[in-house]
Amino acid sequence: MAQNPQRSTPLNANNLLTRLRDWRAARESELQADAMDEDTALPDPRAIDLVLRVGELLLASGESTEAVAEAMLSLSVAFELPRSEVSVTFTAITLSTHPGGDQPPVTGERVVRRRTLDYFRVNELHMLVQSAALGMVELEGAIARLDAIKRARPPYPNWLIVTGFGLIASSASLMMGGQFIVATVAFLATVLGDRASAFLARRGVAEFYQMAAATVTASSIGVALLWASAQMDLGLQAGAVITGNIMALLPGRPLVSSLQDGISGSYVSSAARLLEVFLTLGAIVSGVGAVAYTAVRLGVGMDLDNLPSAGMSIEPAVLIGAAGIAMAFAVSLTVPPRMLPAIGMMGVMIWLIYAGMRAVLDAPPIMGTVAGAMAVGVVGHTLARRTRRPVLPYVIPSIAPLLPGSILYRGLLEMTLGQPVSGLLSLSEAVAVGLALGAGVNLGGELVRSFQRGGLAGAGRRGRPAARRSRGAY
Repeated sequence: MAQNPQRSTPLNANNLLTRLRDWRAARESELQADAMDEDTALPDPRAIDLVLRVGELLLASGESTEAVAEAMLSLSVAFELPRSEVSVTFTAITLSTHPGGDQPPVTGERVVRRRTLDYFRVNELHMLVQSAALGMVELEGAIARLDAIKRARPPYPNWLIVTGFGLIASSASLMMGGQFIVATVAFLATVLGDRASAFLARRGVAEFYQMAAATVTASSIGVALLWASAQMDLGLQAGAVITGNIMALLPGRPLVSSLQDGISGSYVSSAARLLEVFLTLGAIVSGVGAVAYTAVRLGVGMDLDNLPSAGMSIEPAVLIGAAGIAMAFAVSLTVPPRMLPAIGMMGVMIWLIYAGMRAVLDAPPIMGTVAGAMAVGVVGHTLARRTRRPVLPYVIPSIAPLLPGSILYRGLLEMTLGQPVSGLLSLSEAVAVGLALGAGVNLGGELVRSFQRGGLAGAGRRGRPAARRSRGAY
C-alpha cells in the first residue's frame, strides 16, 4: 500500500477532511492507472470479504443505506479494489470490482437476515473505516479489528438496556403529568411488555405480533391502574402509562432513515423502511385499540377531556422528562456513554423550541415539530462531524420527546368512543407529526452538508449521485 504523503502532518479536526479528500483522490488516480494494465492481478478476496462484512454489519446495526454505501466505497479505495461499484438495499449488499484488461469483474453479495439496533457497533465500525481511509491500518489489521467489533460486548449490560427501555415510558409519563406512582407503573408495564415481546421472538413469532403483544400487555396494566384510580378516587393520570408505552414503541429510527434514504436516492430502501414504520404503527394501533375497546365495554371510564399531554409547558418536571426520554432511548440503542450528556441537552432543546414556537408565535404543532427537529439535525450533524462519529446516535434519541404518543392515544380513544371522524383526524395528525420529525432532522442535516465538505470517512462527495437526476443539476 502506498504511503500517505501527508502522514507527517499532525492530524487535527481542521485538516482531517482535507487530508481524507486529497488522499482518496490520489488513491483513485493510482487505481485507475493500474487498471489500464492488462497484467493487473485479481483483487484480493480478503479485501472484498472485509468490505462486504463491514457493510452487512453496519446495515444490520441500524445505519442508513447511504452511509453504508459511502463506507464501503471508502474501504474499496483504501484496500485497492479498482473500479468498485456498491449497491445497498434494505436487505442486500452487493460489491462489484473490475480489475481491467481481460480480467472478468468480481462480484460479491451478502444478505441481512437479522437486524439488531446497536449504535455502539455502528460507532466502532465508523472508526475502523476512518482509520482505513487514512491509511492508518493495513488489511490484516482491519480484519482483526472487524472480528473484535463483532465479538465486543455493548457498553451496557443487558439488564440496563431493558431498564433503559422502561425508563423511556416512565420519563414520558412524568413529562405528560403523571405522578411518581404512574411513572413507576409505566416503567413496570413497558418492561413486562418488552419481556413478552422477547418471549415471542425466541419462539419465532413475527415481529408484528411481538409489537402487538408488548402493546397489549402494557396497555392492560395502564387500564387496570385507570380503573383502580377511579374506584378509589386517587386522581392519578393513569392514561400516561399507555402514552409512555406508545412513545417507547414508536419507530423513530426507521422513520428518519426512510426519509434520509429517499432524499439520497435510495428509493427501494426508503419504501421498505416506510412500510416498516406503518407496520409498527399498525401493531401499536391494533394492541391499544383492542385494549381500549375491551375497557370501554367493561365500563372502565376513559375520558377524552382529561387525556395526558405535556402541552406547551416548560416546567422543570417536563424538561427533566424530555432529557430522560432522550437519554433512556440512547441507552436502549447502546449509544456510547460519553454521548449521553449531549443527547440529553438536545432532548431539552427540541422541546424548548417546540414549546416556544407554539406559545410565543402561536404556531401549529407541525411547525413547532419541524423547527425543533431541524435544530436537532443541525446540532447532531455538526457534533458528528466534529467528533468524527456517526450522526444517527445523536439525532434518533434526541427527537424522542416529540414522538406523537399522546396524539396517537387520543385518536384511538376517539375511534373507540364512537367518534371515527375525529379519531381518523387525530391519527392523521400523529402520522404528519412523525413525518415532520423525520423531514426536519434530514433538512437540518442537508443544511450542514451544504456548507461543509466531506462525508463519512472522507468520501469527499460534494453532492449525491441522485442530485444530478434532479432539475437544474446539469
